[in-house]
Amino acid sequence: MTVGDAIRTAATRLASVSDTARLDAELLMAHALGFTRSEMLLRAMRDPAPEGFAVLIERRAAHEPVAYITGTAEFYGLTLAVTPATLIPRGDSETLIEAALEREGMQGRVIDLGTGSGALLLAVLANREGWEGVGIDASDDALAVAARNAAALGLTQCSAWLHRNWHTPGWADGLGTFDLVLCNPPYVEVDAQLEPQVREHEPASALFAGPEGLDDYRVLIPQLRALLNPDGIAILEIGANQAEAVGALAAASGFATVLRRDLAGRPRGLILM
Repeated sequence: MTVGDAIRTAATRLASVSDTARLDAELLMAHALGFTRSEMLLRAMRDPAPEGFAVLIERRAAHEPVAYITGTAEFYGLTLAVTPATLIPRGDSETLIEAALEREGMQGRVIDLGTGSGALLLAVLANREGWEGVGIDASDDALAVAARNAAALGLTQCSAWLHRNWHTPGWADGLGTFDLVLCNPPYVEVDAQLEPQVREHEPASALFAGPEGLDDYRVLIPQLRALLNPDGIAILEIGANQAEAVGALAAASGFATVLRRDLAGRPRGLILM
């Protein structure tokens, strides 16, 4: 069977699992071949299909995300390592990066709270020379992934990857203050209907935040002012139906807010000033 034949067969196999069955099959075939997807499409479609491809397809058919199978995900032009210890970075989160980079003249220190793979922090640092970054997370496994990504990208201005949990008293001790705080906290309702590839594979501790999805905002937002320099801002990712509730929590802590929408027009980022 050729590469092209195997991809067509695999896409049929995955049709009941994925809305992007053909793309999934192509990405997994490229991974099996050790090519980029573009290289494969240009050069390898008539080659023999590699052994091991079928195993990758069966993993995807069991709802394992493509990013965990290949070990990488793309975010804001960066190729990042991801593992089941980290959320898979999504294009919607790029809304936070756009909001941060629009603020001309901002410079100094940036911290990413709950950094996971390091996606938010590394995307900002890759586009802002001279900034210093700090990433914190409650998972040592996630911090190891983030540090590996920073090293692979040559972003040496990440000065620290620290094990911290904002539910623990004193978690911010010694961090100092920042010009920019980034955070994609857990914000999914515990009984939310999620696709199996999310609920069964991505880390629950990074997804769920109580019955309304607001538990982490309630804990974190009142603590943000102490992390910010006088002209600093915090940018939080929010769920599509959470703008009013999170905005009210921010206002109660003395913040003015600006809402940012993602490419689909859904509320996605809240800037706190």
